[in-house]
Amino acid sequence: MPSFTDSVVTALLLISNFDHGLLTIVSRSLAVSGSACVLASGLGLLLGAWLGVARFAGRGAILTVLNTLLALPSVVVGLAVYLLLSRSGPLGFLGWLFSFKAMVLAQSVLVLPVVAALTRQTVEDAERAHGEQLRSMGAGPLMRSLLLAWDERYALLTVLIASFGRAVSEVGAVMIVGGNIDGYTRVMTTAIALETSKGDLPLALGLGLVLLGVVLGLNVVIALLLRWRERLDGGYDVARVLPA
Repeated sequence: MPSFTDSVVTALLLISNFDHGLLTIVSRSLAVSGSACVLASGLGLLLGAWLGVARFAGRGAILTVLNTLLALPSVVVGLAVYLLLSRSGPLGFLGWLFSFKAMVLAQSVLVLPVVAALTRQTVEDAERAHGEQLRSMGAGPLMRSLLLAWDERYALLTVLIASFGRAVSEVGAVMIVGGNIDGYTRVMTTAIALETSKGDLPLALGLGLVLLGVVLGLNVVIALLLRWRERLDGGYDVARVLPA
């Protein structure tokens, strides 16, 4: 078994030489997670913004369920999607099991509660601070949710970036519904688990370094966005979120 130093050196050589196998796995992983985040964000942003403003009977129960789903284990999501897509499942006719689409669906289910819950909290905080002013100007619940979500777009962008980080680093769901098929459904996290079990530590470490680099890059982007927003945000002006 190679030493830790040998593994690090070999891993860095794989990365610097743009190893084809490594790049294929990395590109597939980014494509799956990116597609899942786009799908989950479309519904999650709308649902979260509406829940941040709407008041109705049973809202507290819905928020409790939504917050509980934040801790949903990825293997549970994988199992649920597997049952849905299996031959005897209600979506078995699609034939998506062990495919790119199945992995996108599983990660979308995993990321959706994260986007919706964090968006709801962001919009609700904005509604608590400025909702009365918007109501006095005649804005209804739907209009307020859209206006406040737009005004908090930089904060919501960090939510989306954080959600992508959640998707790209999970392993359980894509392992179950994707099957970790070489050249077809193998992504970074499943490849790391497989190569470690095979003893190919340099490749596993190389993939781990790339994964850490992706997460680090996302955190840098979040920090830069927050700093830029703080410089721009000299005070909240309700008029700027109202249509002309």
